[in-house]
Amino acid sequence: MAPQNTSPAPVPVEERLFSLVLALIATESGLTKTEILSTVQGYRQRYDSTGDNTSLERQFERDKDDIRDLGVPLETIESPNDPGNNQTLRYRIPRAAYDLPADITFSPAERTLLNLAAMAWREGSLSRESQRALLKMRSLGVESTEPVIGYAPRIRTRDVSFEPLTDALTKGVRVTFPYLKPGSGAARERTVSPLALVQHQGRWHLKGYDHGVDGERTFLLSRITGPVRVTRQPIERREGTWAADALDELDAIWSANVTEIEAVAGSDADVRLRQRRGAEPSGDDRIRLHYTDPELLADELAGFGPEVRVLSPDSLVMAVVARLRRAQRMHAPATHEQAPAHEQTQAEDEQTQAEDGEES
Repeated sequence: MAPQNTSPAPVPVEERLFSLVLALIATESGLTKTEILSTVQGYRQRYDSTGDNTSLERQFERDKDDIRDLGVPLETIESPNDPGNNQTLRYRIPRAAYDLPADITFSPAERTLLNLAAMAWREGSLSRESQRALLKMRSLGVESTEPVIGYAPRIRTRDVSFEPLTDALTKGVRVTFPYLKPGSGAARERTVSPLALVQHQGRWHLKGYDHGVDGERTFLLSRITGPVRVTRQPIERREGTWAADALDELDAIWSANVTEIEAVAGSDADVRLRQRRGAEPSGDDRIRLHYTDPELLADELAGFGPEVRVLSPDSLVMAVVARLRRAQRMHAPATHEQAPAHEQTQAEDEQTQAEDGEES
């Protein structure tokens, strides 16, 4: 039978990040890691004051990277009496660095539009507890749109499959969905007992028990190609650290997969890729990057065009080259002798396969 976690219901990641940002903005002196884990929404539910909090600390490290990627200026302050001790480090978000510049002003119409945008995001993305937190802020005289305007629009929207999968997790029932495995030409129907939803490197994943292969698997939500059907078939409940296990597995894949690229100095690609978690300089214009999904990374690198050249591994080089050649053919000027659309598509597919074979 498929197992399921009976630990406290997980707090959505955007709610945890939002709570973390609010807590770090509200403090001038900063908070220690222990204070954050024991008090901030999303951490305190799993914090054990007398036990091992290693997995929770790893979650906090990932969250720090995520909010920095969102452009939030997170600072660390060392204790003058205990320099070098990570346990006494204090974290804060300086208001001066986070607020809009003083010379930027908005007209009444612009303020109205910003407030409407913040309300739309808040209604669609925040849980009831976070909405209550905003009401509490207003009651204390804090204008809630001040932190929301700079932070909310940058939160990535969830995948369409997120809500039905959350519903299935809450009910403890199986789901079915079409899933396109990397390298496959067509999606295949999966029957899964959902165990946990986690976000890793900005993307949502489902940890579940795949009944088709009789084993646990981790699914990238963006590869679910059709509707998720929530069944009425219950799954057996059993204790397990499914979310932590899924993140550990994804971290292991991320650590093992490394690519080396060249980026044009000062280009958009150079600036963005050097800021990625785990990015390491490797020579003058070279960068070493870790990745989890080679197909998604190939899409991203191809999008930078001539600003990036992939050096290794060969499989990633071929994937990026194939995308660039496909884009080149799609944008080639049409001629009077051009073949009918169906014949051209077939010819392009055959050419792509031949070119990929030559690259290998």
